[in-house]
Amino acid sequence: MQGHKTDTVIVMGVSGCGKSTIGALIADSLGIPFIDADSLHPQANILKMAGGFPLTDEDLWPWLALVGEALASAGESGTGLVIACSALKRVYREAILSVAPNVCLVHLSGSLEVLSNRLEGRSEHFMPPALLASQLATLEELDVDEPGFAVDIDQPVTDIVAEVVARLSAPALGAHPFSG
Repeated sequence: MQGHKTDTVIVMGVSGCGKSTIGALIADSLGIPFIDADSLHPQANILKMAGGFPLTDEDLWPWLALVGEALASAGESGTGLVIACSALKRVYREAILSVAPNVCLVHLSGSLEVLSNRLEGRSEHFMPPALLASQLATLEELDVDEPGFAVDIDQPVTDIVAEVVARLSAPALGAHPFSG
């Protein structure tokens, strides 16, 4: 297993995969701040999603710029940052990485059944479970040349966090510091 010491991390995946919960626990383990990228969405995006409509690329570009700026700023200041962000398409990840190139992408991956069960148990969130199919259709898995790795979410949260922290803390090996 390869890894790379990093202090700027995107915990990515579809709604219901645990980005916020697991991201906050990873940040706590690393002793760095956590932000849920949902808090950076413009109000128009939140209203659109709450109405049951998926966001378009046009809706997402300004939001992705804010995510990249937050990560770049944290990297430059040395504070580090873990941010929960769906980052479903490679082009979205590339937009973020163009601003914050030293980020590690951690994809929380799960089956439709596991994700559906998690979404049905949630309340107080603006992403309705009906949009899960849309997100899964949009999701582009990490490619081997992207700086990150996937973790299966069908395991206890403590195991997920331990795996991610271990991989993030490992010294870099080879030209591609992360493997799936």
